[in-house]
Amino acid sequence: MAQQLHVELVAVEEKVWSGEAEMVVARTTEGELGVLPGHAPLLGQLAEPGQVRIKLAGGEQVAYDVAGGFLSVSAEGVTVLAESATPVSAQSR
Repeated sequence: MAQQLHVELVAVEEKVWSGEAEMVVARTTEGELGVLPGHAPLLGQLAEPGQVRIKLAGGEQVAYDVAGGFLSVSAEGVTVLAESATPVSAQSR
């Protein structure tokens, strides 16, 4: 089985999404960033407006429009701390 990332997407008021994923893609102030299992530790500021895409095993993807916040990569996985996170509807992809 392929290695997985533990991902948590947290907005100010609530935990929005949590689970295992193959990859996380987010736009930071430094540019678009793809995080795979084993990625070096990193702290990045999310670009505004931005989007976080979480790629799941089996090819599924969930996406959220995010405003403000940070992306943190550690040995434990990926945490996205956003001021707000809104699911992207399937039609807009």
